[in-house]
Amino acid sequence: MVELKKHLEDLRRKFADSAEFFDPRFRRVAEKIFKGGTRAAPYSGISTLASLPYREVNFAAPDLGDLQVAAIGMPMDLGVTNRPGSRFGPRAVRTIERIGPYNHVLDCAPAYDLRVADIGDVPFGSRYRLEQCHQDIEAAIGKIIKAGVIPVSVGGDHSITHPILKAIGAREPVGLIHIDAHCDTGGPFDQTKFHHGGPMRNAVLDGVLDPTRTIQIGIRGPAEYLWEFSYQSGMTVIHAEEISAIGIPAIIERARQIVGNGPTYLSFDIDSLDPAFAPGTGTPEIGGLTSREALELLRGLKGLNLVGADVVEVAPQYDSTANTAQAAAQVLFEILSLLVFSPAIVPKN
Repeated sequence: MVELKKHLEDLRRKFADSAEFFDPRFRRVAEKIFKGGTRAAPYSGISTLASLPYREVNFAAPDLGDLQVAAIGMPMDLGVTNRPGSRFGPRAVRTIERIGPYNHVLDCAPAYDLRVADIGDVPFGSRYRLEQCHQDIEAAIGKIIKAGVIPVSVGGDHSITHPILKAIGAREPVGLIHIDAHCDTGGPFDQTKFHHGGPMRNAVLDGVLDPTRTIQIGIRGPAEYLWEFSYQSGMTVIHAEEISAIGIPAIIERARQIVGNGPTYLSFDIDSLDPAFAPGTGTPEIGGLTSREALELLRGLKGLNLVGADVVEVAPQYDSTANTAQAAAQVLFEILSLLVFSPAIVPKN
């Protein structure tokens, strides 16, 4: 009892009237965030992706200044095969408050540890023409890359990944960590190959994605017969049904071995999560990842040479709880946290 009383007195002397952070790990973060004894309210200001600062950009002649990472919205869902609505994904993700600023597992605060901003949305020339939208995406991402900045995109349907990869892999094909319910390596149908069921196939055939450095995680559902290309091209496919037996740590190790140290793109389809966690998407498939498994998987990719990423297929109108947008915003934050440790980040003054 005496020892407990003394312990309480010591705590009171140290903490009762002090806002000081004593642990160097926590003080390092707090000094970046607290200004004048307070920090910005999470519900105030302009809503941005992952609560990042906003940077207005003229995409005709973009000046990205000293940015290392640019988060960009792609509100386009002309490539869906089932339920539309992911054109509202970027706006829904922007409305989520209290994302970050500190990642306690990766021990970083990406909005402060990186020069990063939300630079708005890709300016589409037409809301009706899918292939033109893809051209607009490729052009915008190409300008971001030319400026030495890593693009992180929020869709939008998964067809956006094809033009992104065309820009990122223009010099050399990249590897891919693809977390999804579907392989998205289907062929042409309904008179086009440009749809959200085929971006990874298109990217391989365009020579911008290395299938032998590609791993697809969480695959499930009735569309398996469409994914022959994944196996024929040499991609590694891990089905959702295998995850419990293999375990997330082993999957992380497999992914790291497959992509190695080379430039790697990360694509996260929100339908990789079970609909219990993310019902707001166009092609939900039961039996998916839990949100905890997804976070463990992402955090295990720390240190990989990530050169870009996307989060896609959030269709908020199918989710009255906003849980899907909440999950997507957190995934986006985890990706930004990974970029703090990516060798691809270019130091800038």
